Amino acid sequence: MPNHYAKQTLKRLRNDIPIAILIADILELPWKTAEGYFRFLCPRCGGFDTATNPRTNLARCFTCKQNLNPIDITMIVKRQNFRQAVQFLQGIRKVDAKELAAGIATAMASQNQR
Repeated sequence: MPNHYAKQTLKRLRNDIPIAILIADILELPWKTAEGYFRFLCPRCGGFDTATNPRTNLARCFTCKQNLNPIDITMIVKRQNFRQAVQFLQGIRKVDAKELAAGIATAMASQNQR
């Protein structure tokens, strides 16, 4: 394992893996839509007072008052250190943004019909 990672590598991992897809499909955290927003179960406090911001690619827990990027949330959920989380995320391919948006919209629509 390298002692450090290139800034571009870390930037790519933080920005190119959509946070909602990471949470729902890869880390498989429980999630729901509430009031039109994607909510997920906070891996720290267990609450659903959460949201994601696709523009900044951050997840936020309003109870914990913490923003989480893809590396942060992977470290918490998988109980990994920084290097292990980076290696895990490097194995995830960059997914087409339009494909992801369509997948999230379909999932949210099907959940709203319940």
